[in-house]
Amino acid sequence: MRAITARDRAAGVAGLTLTDMPYPHAAENDVIVRVHAAGFTPGELDWPGTWTDRAGRDRTPTTPGHELSGTVAELGYGTTGLTVGQRVFGLTDWTRNGSLAEFTAVEARNLAPLAADVDHTVAAALPISGLTAWQGLFEHAQLTTGQTVLVNGAAGGVGSIAVQLARDAGARVIGVGRADDRDVVLGLGAHSFVDVSDPRPAGEVDVLFDVIGGDVLERSTELVRPGGTVVTIAAPPTVRPKDGRALFFVVEPDRVRLADLIRLVRAGRLKPIVGEVRPLSETASAFARDRRTPGKTIISVAG
Repeated sequence: MRAITARDRAAGVAGLTLTDMPYPHAAENDVIVRVHAAGFTPGELDWPGTWTDRAGRDRTPTTPGHELSGTVAELGYGTTGLTVGQRVFGLTDWTRNGSLAEFTAVEARNLAPLAADVDHTVAAALPISGLTAWQGLFEHAQLTTGQTVLVNGAAGGVGSIAVQLARDAGARVIGVGRADDRDVVLGLGAHSFVDVSDPRPAGEVDVLFDVIGGDVLERSTELVRPGGTVVTIAAPPTVRPKDGRALFFVVEPDRVRLADLIRLVRAGRLKPIVGEVRPLSETASAFARDRRTPGKTIISVAG
């Protein structure tokens, strides 16, 4: 099969190549998925799990990518709840070869069924971004109806979904992004928009959801009311609101929540932003450009 591989951590994006790789092995409780569309995170080439297995041993050449949508090609021993030929989407395991390949092995518990009326490209944009937004807003920050949330990076893959989920939950949403993101963010349902370079305060908020980190995170934390909550996926925060909480988290697979998210998509209440769709052969350039592309860049693997 064809797959994107990385052989040298120091080479970064330049070390990504399209090569022939062996067909994956289906371990116990695994599913082999024929990948139709895949997503990636630009910074994942810096993650230790991209290069090592669960025991910390080197596993290069490695295939990156952790989001996928496709069809079940094979079931491993003991796998239940899914059938060959079924449409699925979800997350690949953090310390195994990923989704930027024609076939990949995934733990069955990390996949959810995909309805026939949802395009693979849309579904591949949902697992990491959707689960991150949901877990950050509702499980960690415990956002409720009537509260005000400030979303940093509101036009990106994660931030755009956070804006929509928060608005759908009855929260007041302030989106933060670059000036040319204003129309996109307001179109997603944000009640107001703040230019990320604007030093003026946006008003007191109950929850800060951050995907940017650094100075933007520190400035934004000053806007959180006493007793409020800051959640970020960028880096462990160095400041926190007075009498409040500030936490960093990493998204976790959740089949039940994936099913909830796809129901919102089918109901028209959630629309992942697909920025670009590129073929597998253009993955390296997609990695290099993704930070400047609104929404989520998706790699089309199989027709």
